[in-house]
Amino acid sequence: MQSTGIHSLELIFLLLMIFVAALAALAKRWQTPYPIVLVIGGLLLSLFPHAPRIELNPDVVFLVVLPPLLFSSAYLTSWRDFRYNLVSIAMLAFGLVGFTVAGVAAASHWLLSSFDWRVGLVLGAVVSTTDAIAATSIAQRLNLPRRITDILEGESLVNDASGLLALEFATSLLVSGQTPGIAAGAARLLYLVFGSIAIGLLVGRLVYLFEKKIEDAAIEITISLVAPYFAYLSAEAAHSSGVLATVVCGLYLGHKSSFYLSSDARLTGAAVWNTLTFVLNGFVFILIGFQLPYVLSDLHAIHLGRLVVEGLLLSAVLILLRLIWMYPGAWVANTIRRRLLHQPVTLPNGRAIFIVGWTGMRGVVSLAAAISLPVALQNQTPFPQRGLIIFLTFCVIFVTLVLQGLTLPPLIRHLGLAGNPGTEEEEKQARRAMAEAAVSYLEHSREAEGDRFTPIYDELIRYQRRRLNILEGDFSEDASYRFDDYKRFREVTSQIRSLQRATILHMRNQEQISNEVMRRLEYEIDLLEARFSASDHE
Repeated sequence: MQSTGIHSLELIFLLLMIFVAALAALAKRWQTPYPIVLVIGGLLLSLFPHAPRIELNPDVVFLVVLPPLLFSSAYLTSWRDFRYNLVSIAMLAFGLVGFTVAGVAAASHWLLSSFDWRVGLVLGAVVSTTDAIAATSIAQRLNLPRRITDILEGESLVNDASGLLALEFATSLLVSGQTPGIAAGAARLLYLVFGSIAIGLLVGRLVYLFEKKIEDAAIEITISLVAPYFAYLSAEAAHSSGVLATVVCGLYLGHKSSFYLSSDARLTGAAVWNTLTFVLNGFVFILIGFQLPYVLSDLHAIHLGRLVVEGLLLSAVLILLRLIWMYPGAWVANTIRRRLLHQPVTLPNGRAIFIVGWTGMRGVVSLAAAISLPVALQNQTPFPQRGLIIFLTFCVIFVTLVLQGLTLPPLIRHLGLAGNPGTEEEEKQARRAMAEAAVSYLEHSREAEGDRFTPIYDELIRYQRRRLNILEGDFSEDASYRFDDYKRFREVTSQIRSLQRATILHMRNQEQISNEVMRRLEYEIDLLEARFSASDHE
């Protein structure tokens, strides 16, 4: 990051964080996704005469910001749902990316007279990836059907890798002037995919084995912060995809988190990661707004009005290409899932397909990819239309974030897709299984120990049955209970927590509940464990 006008980098960073906090607070007050408010706020702030000039460095994005954001999203993703929707996700993350690159290359010849098909391919690759942060935040707030949210989250995890791969091919074609062969391209794709998966799994396994030997929450959290960078840099060093390796590592460690993290690490780590991802997301979105002076600096020869029109036309083309792909793509994905994979899925209705199509918002990865384009070709001539590509990418990000982001909530409500969370029944099923397992254990232990602790077991059984009654809608039983032997009570409740933790892990492993439901219930168990652990030290 470079700055002019203010010599203290620390002061600039402090001001940016203040702006991020203030604008995010306004976004919450206005009930608007914070990425939209941050981008608009950054753009307005950049127009002030004495505003700091902060240039977005693509290396900062790819090497510092992107790995933890990808890792965090993958860590929280349900492997069960990701695997179940893999065909639909691949249809967007690979099929739609390729369709977008080809579509923009074809359209740019008509929309942008100075672009040939090779420059159009580069532009298409730059703007082919979506940023689902704003879309998924809206989806979660309005309780979109879980299937839609899972597909959007999965697409955003994988399409960065496919989009950057497309950019690698398009850029090499333009820089070297040589067209890569089909065999070479296929070999490169296979190496990127399977090599990245292998590296991500290897790093995840090493972190898992190392974390299992540690019981200090601070050290466990520190290792979790290092893991995404380790996976990313290892893959990049092997000339593979750091993005895909980081995603695979996050998916693996997220699926295994209950086996290697202590309850303190899970509780504290969740707060640390939530804060880190918020700060990084806020930082990059406000920096997107600050880039306008830089994207205009090399375009003095072109009238601003013409530039804006071309940016709006390209944005419209991208939105249209995504919507065109969605309907046949959904049909093909559904056919493959039903006939080849024998999944009991139905074709989503037209309203759901449209909403997925309307969530094609672009973000910081596209802008960083545009800025990272080489300045010159192999023959030392300037990279054609580099400044215009950066400006058009900025326009696409701004238009899609603001237009689609602001219109998405009313569209979701108008189409009747709001208010369908989809995980309530799974959570109720898991809570019932936890309570039933506790009752079964308590009844067996009461019979085994005789009359000595009968009152304790009776009260604990009544408490668990009360929880079952509440799940069934019966609130008539008195929930109060007492105990005579506190030490035995603590021992038994500790065993119950271990049993209930094992119950929900088993249900997750049997794919009866999602990772999201398991983590929600595990969080409650961890809180109880932390509460009793704290009282032990009083």
